Amino acid sequence: MPDTRVDFYVLGAADPRARLAYACRVAEKAYEQGLRVAVRTASPSETAEVDELMWTFSDRSFVPHAVWPAEPAVAEHTPVLIASGPLPDSHRDVLVNLAAECPAEPARYGRICEVVGTDEDTRRRARQRWRSYREAGLAPANHDV
Repeated sequence: MPDTRVDFYVLGAADPRARLAYACRVAEKAYEQGLRVAVRTASPSETAEVDELMWTFSDRSFVPHAVWPAEPAVAEHTPVLIASGPLPDSHRDVLVNLAAECPAEPARYGRICEVVGTDEDTRRRARQRWRSYREAGLAPANHDV
């Protein structure tokens, strides 16, 4: 069985931005632990929203981040990268997945954090991802937040 840890964080708040803000908190916590983080979004517009939210989700924090693709030197020195498409191999410690599907090769990440909102479509897709992770030999865990 691969060593990748998969955690599903199921939110109770109905506010759609709560999901993105929680993703920022997860990225911040991983950054504070010295990990390199990839935040995978569902669309370019969601990438822009997460990019903006990284600056404002908490008035007490600073999360160094950039939108991928970025200049190689920027990406090399930036602990958190955000994108709706493929992310670089350099940021494989933690994946915060906001996309509707699983990453292509989940076992390449040390940890995957799935942030699940309250609407039925989001939850249905999360159940599909849960099954996909299980089929890939991973053991996802569920956390109600």
